[in-house]
Amino acid sequence: MDPTGLGLPPLLAAFVFGLLGGAHCIGMCGGIMSALTFAVPPSMRSPSRLTGLLLGYNLGRIVSYMLAGALVAALGTLLTLTPGMRTALQGFAALMLILMALYIADWWKGLLRVEAVGKRLWRHLEPVGRKLMPVVRIPQAIALGAVWGWLPCGLVYSMLAWSLASADPLRGAALMGAFGLGTLPALLATGLAARQLGGLIRHPATRTLAAMSIIAFALWQLWLILPTQSQG
Repeated sequence: MDPTGLGLPPLLAAFVFGLLGGAHCIGMCGGIMSALTFAVPPSMRSPSRLTGLLLGYNLGRIVSYMLAGALVAALGTLLTLTPGMRTALQGFAALMLILMALYIADWWKGLLRVEAVGKRLWRHLEPVGRKLMPVVRIPQAIALGAVWGWLPCGLVYSMLAWSLASADPLRGAALMGAFGLGTLPALLATGLAARQLGGLIRHPATRTLAAMSIIAFALWQLWLILPTQSQG
């Protein structure tokens, strides 16, 4: 199942999905990246140190995504997934994107109800993350990134639906890893240019443009699913 609708090999499709979701990452997680950058003491904000810390954050985050993908895919091995169920999961991923876009543009906050699924876990992990700040060493950054990877996120939930459909823990982990790599450019750019991008990220026009792009992509996905269902 290809969530991009581009007929790509699974890992490449997952990467493209993350890449196209970069607008969401900037809108939802850009503030986190900016805060982590500004938390580093000014005397230690050399380009090489900041780059190392940002790579550490994202390494930990992607490893957490891979673990979640493996766990969800393991659950899929216990289920009998028919072609119709796999298509339904693809449709669920597209609908999650639409909810996420509405949230980014501040048009409707219904996604908060979906993300509430992960809030119980996050309540236990957030204090752990706070104890790791301010981050000045790469091992700290990796550990904080690993915690951050469990932050409730509609985009991640969309990809986990695809991992569930794979019903293979190794494949589920690989899919989430490829997806995480796809989100990397947007988050690295946000972290390295935190001051310059901070205002741009929060600007209503930026959030609206990001939301419209995501909605268009999600509607395209749903349109591609329709012929499949009509043939079933």
